[in-house]
Amino acid sequence: MIYMLILGLLSLSGCGSSDQEELQQWMTVQRNAARPQIAPLHEPIKFTPQTYGQEGSIEPFSKQKLVQALKRDSSQATANAALITPELSRRKEPLEATPLDTVAMVGSLTKAGKPVALVRVDNLIYQVRVGNYLGQNYGRITAVTEASVVLREIVQDAAGEWTERPATLQLLEETK
Repeated sequence: MIYMLILGLLSLSGCGSSDQEELQQWMTVQRNAARPQIAPLHEPIKFTPQTYGQEGSIEPFSKQKLVQALKRDSSQATANAALITPELSRRKEPLEATPLDTVAMVGSLTKAGKPVALVRVDNLIYQVRVGNYLGQNYGRITAVTEASVVLREIVQDAAGEWTERPATLQLLEETK
């Protein structure tokens, strides 16, 4: 038992100093290897000013340029107002309160020689013809075929301008 105690103390005393030296050497090697390498900076590019070559044209910050831009914008606004004004002054039809994506075409027929589409809204069937309005975007029906209803909608784009876009309701096929 005493022999084991002496043997344990000798082994611990022999390892202690050499581990410290080995650790210090390893740290020195790692520190020297971790030196950053900085790439040299390039010479700056010399700036050469250019002369303004548009002396004969309108100066970009002049009042004349602003007046031209305002005239162009006002003419576009007038054209856009002409597109939406008739829609605002007419009486709304009942199916204009319903979003177009909730309307489904379920059939078509011919009445007095004119095509009529059958559309379903909230489990009710309505008859619509060319010239009727459908959906919340001033959608006017422009054509009715056996398989579809074609509309012309008036919507605002990202810039707030009123534009026309086509929309179509396809005949809903019954699945069993």
